[in-house]
Amino acid sequence: MTHHDQLETVTKIMRDTRIAVLTYVSREGTLVSTPMGTQDFEHPGTTWFLTEASSEKVQALAADPRVNVSYSSDAGWVSLSGTAHVEQNRGKVEDLWDASAGAFMSGGPEDPDNIALRIDATSAEYWESPGKVSAAVQLVKGLVTDQQPDLGDSGTIGL
Repeated sequence: MTHHDQLETVTKIMRDTRIAVLTYVSREGTLVSTPMGTQDFEHPGTTWFLTEASSEKVQALAADPRVNVSYSSDAGWVSLSGTAHVEQNRGKVEDLWDASAGAFMSGGPEDPDNIALRIDATSAEYWESPGKVSAAVQLVKGLVTDQQPDLGDSGTIGL
């Protein structure tokens, strides 16, 4: 599979998944995971979220910006490794704002506590699912014949 094909696979899985899971290191040093609505991405290497500047998450990211963002859908699974950047740009917050943001965040795009969070990913691991029925057939085949089941394409790419 070419790098371009891998990138298309990662993009498809991310587009099929509205809610991602952001994992970061808390100020106490533990890993914390939280669901986040992906607001935009032009390329899997740069994803955008909205959040509150006053949140514990943003305070922790100021101390250690290393993150993982994972996506899971019927199409497969993606794990992005990268760095978080807080964006105070009101214009970007307004561009990203939609009805889903208003449902989860108080105030509106003009509220100074509502900020954009940009994740710059350096790599993506992925597993492309062959579909539920195919996966089940392959698992049974693997159990019955002792052959390695074909559970879809997987790999790691640099972004």
